[in-house]
Amino acid sequence: MIEPHITSIGIIGMGLMGSALMQMTGAVHGWDLDAARCVNARTSAEVFDQCEVVFLCLPHTGTVREVLGSVALRPGLIVIDASTGDPREMAALGVDLARQGVHYLDATISGSSAQLLKHDVLVMVGGEATVFERCRALLLRFARDVVHVGPWGSGAKMKLVTNLVLGLNRAALAEGLVLAQQLDLNLADTLDVMRRSMAYSRIMDTKGEKMIAQDFSTQAKLSQHLKDVRLMLAASPIPLPLTETHRALLEKAEAMGLGDADNSAVIKAIIEP
Repeated sequence: MIEPHITSIGIIGMGLMGSALMQMTGAVHGWDLDAARCVNARTSAEVFDQCEVVFLCLPHTGTVREVLGSVALRPGLIVIDASTGDPREMAALGVDLARQGVHYLDATISGSSAQLLKHDVLVMVGGEATVFERCRALLLRFARDVVHVGPWGSGAKMKLVTNLVLGLNRAALAEGLVLAQQLDLNLADTLDVMRRSMAYSRIMDTKGEKMIAQDFSTQAKLSQHLKDVRLMLAASPIPLPLTETHRALLEKAEAMGLGDADNSAVIKAIIEP
C-alpha cells in the first residue's frame, strides 16, 4: 500500500484525464498551460515543490521532458507518468530520473476519462516493482485493476498494444455501421444484434450510440489516438497493415477538422467520399 507519509498529490496537465485524476485521487494541486485549469498552483514548480507524488498527463514524451527539465526535482519524489509516449524515451527517462534519486513509473491508463470517473480503467505500470507496490493503493483509488508489466517503458509498450486493438475495434464498428446504413438496415437494431453476436466488443457500449447519433462530444480526442497510432507504427520493426489503414482514416478525419472531436468521429472518414 502507499506509504502513510505520502499525503500530498499533484497533477501536471489538467485536460480530460488530468482533471478526472484530480477528482479521483484527492490531489490538491494541479497545473496546466491554460491558467484557467490550474488548481492551487501558479507554476508547475509549485506542484513539484509541494507534492510527494506527481502525476503527469501530457500529450507526449517531449512535453514530459520539457516540464521535468524546467523544475528542480528533489530526491525521493515519485513521478507517475500517465502520458502515452514513446516506450524507448520513457525507459530512458526512468534511467535519467533514477540518477537524480527520483522514482518514476510509466503508468498508462486503458480507458477514457469518463470511465476513470466510474472507477472502470486498467492501469498498466512500468518501473521498479518496489515503487509500484508503494503506489498500488493510490492507483486503485481510480482503477478497477492495476498490473505491473515490466521495467521502465513497459507500461507505454502495453498501452500501444492495447490501443492498437481498441482502435481497430472502433474503426471496425464504424465500418460495420456504415455498411448497415448502405444496406438500409436500422442502425439501432444493427447495434443490438452486433452486441448479441460474436462480433461484440466493449467499444460498442461506449461508442455505438455516439456513432449512430453523430454525437462527437469528446470523451477522448481523435487526434490523440492518431498520435498513438503513429507511435505504434514507429515502435514496430515489421509492417502493421491494418494499423496503416487506420492511420490513413484518422488522418483523413483530422483533415476534415475532426481532430478535437471524439475518436468515434472516425466514422465520418468512412462515410465521406
